[in-house]
Amino acid sequence: MILCDNLVKIYKVQDLEVVALQGLDLMVERGEFMAIVGPSGSGKSSLMNILGGLDRPSAGKAIVDGQDLLKLSSFALTRYRRQKVGFVWQQPSRNLIPYLTVEENVELPMIVAGMPYAERKAWARELLDAVGLWERRHHDLPRLSGGEQQRTAIGVSLANKPVLLLADEPTGEVDTVTAQSILDTLRHLNREYNLTIVTVTHDPRMSNQVDRVVAIRDGKTSTERVRRVRAEQGELADEMVEVENASESNGVDVPEEQVTYHEYVVLDNAGRLQIPREYLEELGITDRAEVELTEGGILIKPALGLAGAAAQAARISQVAETWGPQRASKDWRLRLTDASRGIRGLLRRGTR
Repeated sequence: MILCDNLVKIYKVQDLEVVALQGLDLMVERGEFMAIVGPSGSGKSSLMNILGGLDRPSAGKAIVDGQDLLKLSSFALTRYRRQKVGFVWQQPSRNLIPYLTVEENVELPMIVAGMPYAERKAWARELLDAVGLWERRHHDLPRLSGGEQQRTAIGVSLANKPVLLLADEPTGEVDTVTAQSILDTLRHLNREYNLTIVTVTHDPRMSNQVDRVVAIRDGKTSTERVRRVRAEQGELADEMVEVENASESNGVDVPEEQVTYHEYVVLDNAGRLQIPREYLEELGITDRAEVELTEGGILIKPALGLAGAAAQAARISQVAETWGPQRASKDWRLRLTDASRGIRGLLRRGTR
């Protein structure tokens, strides 16, 4: 559904260049409900603007539903925004016209798109039923609560039957109960229409209920957390099943005790990893690390600094002198000598 490959976005302001995305890689399956998280300035908004056709990438690939957004003409990009993507903003007023009723707001994009009257009325009713607002369809917006306005905005975003819904902090300005109601609405739409939903959020409730959470740091995907559900039947009882469409495999809510979260670091096309910052701080890893291939995995550990290398070289020399040629085998002496030379070579290179 979505493929971002080595995606780059550079903003130019006079002589200043700001690199917002630095070779970001991302893949989203059709029907997935996922969240993007990250600190301010990490590139979340830039990615959403590109996926929504509001901005063009500077380099790389951004393919949505088979269309390469970098290669689309301005006319084709406008058509893409109108037909393929729906937007839900943190402020629902960006999707709504205040002097229209709920039903009129939902129907307006259909009228602009030239949808026939009967089809328009039927689809508007289905959408208002889906977001739980059919009984409020004749109400003006000032008579709606914040959550009802946001659910109306969700209905408007789906008026033209998009394949992708982009939601920017949809629960950012509402209370806990209302936030859960909005999340339930998005989850229902995701299940009912196999709708692909990508949301940016800082809300832990939302990040705990989506299929996958991707963290962005310094313009690249860094970590990924996948929600999995424990199977309960037969020999699968002790296995973890990654649910393809949200937290349920059959549309029925799964008890939280059956859910686990698995976190991964993301490996990009160049073989680079973004290791969680807290891990690096815990191990004291700064500018470089040692990597060792072990049985069944790769070991990453702090690199031996120059001071540590000097101390190790001194210890090797001391062992060789203590044992002497009489007590140490020829093979062992050779290994000590080779190791000592290697470390001293490292020291010489490090002081150049």
